Amino acid sequence: MKPWILLLVMFISGVVMLLPVLGSFWNKDPFLDMIRETEQCWVQPPYKYCEKRCTKIMTCVRPNHTCCWTYCGNICLDNEEPLKSMLNP
Repeated sequence: MKPWILLLVMFISGVVMLLPVLGSFWNKDPFLDMIRETEQCWVQPPYKYCEKRCTKIMTCVRPNHTCCWTYCGNICLDNEEPLKSMLNP
């Protein structure tokens, strides 16, 4: 066997084995860019608000709601409702 063929085979096998280790062979997961970082809720909501959960990408389905974290996990909190319930005894 000619020496340049042996070198070519060794080079190709080395590149094929090295690509998955470097991590450049696969594309990045597109859902990681969509996930938002949640902030702590600005009020301590009552337990009834723990039923409204955020989606997996930390957004809310309902309009005028914000995803935030509290003692019961990530919840969708209405931007106006907790303040109304705090003002009305």
